[in-house]
Amino acid sequence: MHEHRIYDVVVVGGGAAGLSGALTLGRSRRSVLVIDGGAPRNAPAGGVHNYLTSEGVAPADLYATGRAEVAGYGVEVVDGTVTKVHRAEGHERTRFEVELAGGELVRARRLLVTTGLVDELPAIPGLAERWGRDVLHCPYCHGWEVRDQAVGVLATGPMTTHQALLFRQLTDDVVVFTHTGPPLAPEQAEQLAARGVRVVEGEVTGLEVTDDRLTGVRLRSGDLVTRQALVVGPRFAARADLLAGLGLTTSEFVVGGHVFGDHVAADASGATAVPGVWVAGNVTDPQATVIAAAAAGMKAGAALNADLIAEETDRAVTALRAGTGAATETKTGADGVDAETARHWDELYQRRERIWSGRANPHLVDVVDPLPAGTALDLGCGEGADAIWLAGRGWRVTAVDVSTTALDRAAAEAAEAGVADRIDFQRHDLTRTFPEGVFDLVSAQFLQSPLEFPRAEVLRAAARAVAPGGPAADRRARRGPAVVPTGPPGRALPHPGGDAGGTRPGPGRMVDRAVGRPPACGHRPGGAAGDPGRPPGAGPPPLTALRPPARVPWRPGTAGRCAGTRRGTRPGRRGRAAGRPRPAPRRAGATGRRRGHGPA
Repeated sequence: MHEHRIYDVVVVGGGAAGLSGALTLGRSRRSVLVIDGGAPRNAPAGGVHNYLTSEGVAPADLYATGRAEVAGYGVEVVDGTVTKVHRAEGHERTRFEVELAGGELVRARRLLVTTGLVDELPAIPGLAERWGRDVLHCPYCHGWEVRDQAVGVLATGPMTTHQALLFRQLTDDVVVFTHTGPPLAPEQAEQLAARGVRVVEGEVTGLEVTDDRLTGVRLRSGDLVTRQALVVGPRFAARADLLAGLGLTTSEFVVGGHVFGDHVAADASGATAVPGVWVAGNVTDPQATVIAAAAAGMKAGAALNADLIAEETDRAVTALRAGTGAATETKTGADGVDAETARHWDELYQRRERIWSGRANPHLVDVVDPLPAGTALDLGCGEGADAIWLAGRGWRVTAVDVSTTALDRAAAEAAEAGVADRIDFQRHDLTRTFPEGVFDLVSAQFLQSPLEFPRAEVLRAAARAVAPGGPAADRRARRGPAVVPTGPPGRALPHPGGDAGGTRPGPGRMVDRAVGRPPACGHRPGGAAGDPGRPPGAGPPPLTALRPPARVPWRPGTAGRCAGTRRGTRPGRRGRAAGRPRPAPRRAGATGRRRGHGPA
């Protein structure tokens, strides 16, 4: 669960309806969080019945299987209790904020409420303890299991005769206890007599249980009527208090002119009177069996997806008409993040409890350690090793990543290290959005992706984010670099006005050939042989950009000039610092580099 994330849909309740709705939404590539209180209505039952392909499965097993299935589509499931839901304030595309009992707060564009109901039973000692075992209410859920047994029906409402006749189909031995129910109409009494159903007068005061099995029903008169199962009609109470903050209340659940409890009213798709809120399962249909609740959840999930598509399409049309160029948002979440990209990196981090080694990248340390603290931008911060190291040395850091899993872990590590107040963790898909501001240091240690990624464009944006002026960046080189590639030689951060290949460096550029080493082990997911910190085929090496010194102002038109050298003078010949390695030979097939500017 990610508190800073805006989910497409938060599902409250992880039973058959909730998980089915989540599955439908997950398969539609929606970001979904299911919050489950762990108290399903049918928890006491030995098995779920009339559920095709899952006949007789234990409720806990059904839900465990459901959780595993939805997880396969990127749906998050957490255990917790939702205490309140209210409209979000100040969030353009967020409608709801969901509060949990532990104080957590999550945001959602839509809600699917599948909290079910509570069966309110008659106040008879021992009745609740037998509920779902040999105290029953539904012949389709439990009838086969009590076939040919001695069954009693407790009269508490107008459906007594209906229940008795349903169970008479399953056994010849049915007794109706009049208890506190309304008197039987002559027609009802005749129907029961015709089917051989006996009627016993008197109030029921208790149950007789032997060896954890119901054996009889005790009357106020003291008489004991031998029975093996007792059918009860409960009052249905919808679990809907959490919706009060939205102004959504329950209404009476009426069948045949009789009130049997309450529910949250909704249309056929599950949409309620509050825009953006859907319901499914027993919270809206108390009569739904498990398979019917699952079907309703699927239907609600499809309706929610269609509603989100309509909203996104309207927004895209508005953008197109305004000429913004943002005409499509098919797979982009409300926070400007491509769903496929986010899923890829979250799944990568979730494969292990922790990816990073706990150490900052040695290339960054080598370049930055002698510098005075300033402001830093860490692009692709992962689990925060570099950002935390920088903050620990007094830097104010903006740390950016697309993975909510990585950002959550990074924030937790920063808090534990006592530097959370110096790091601003932000979620960005750099193909779509870029952090605002300028910085003394821009670090891109792992700016690569196996997915389609406009790296050159992002690096130009990174170069533009480097603040002009300031103290010397590297005390080992008096000319002071504006751009320092900290990976193997031959890569340069592109100047804002440079070409797509990144071969035209900015002023004061210095290539630090002394730090061409592989990244720190375990700093990021993946890793090829000999380079355990980078995924296979990860592409170009890490880069660090630093502000140029005050005496070398950043001037457009100086691209291709090295600070302190004549135009066309190759570093390493005239003006090369003593003791520095010679440039590497030009690589075969290298293109776009002009002789005399940077490494060959």
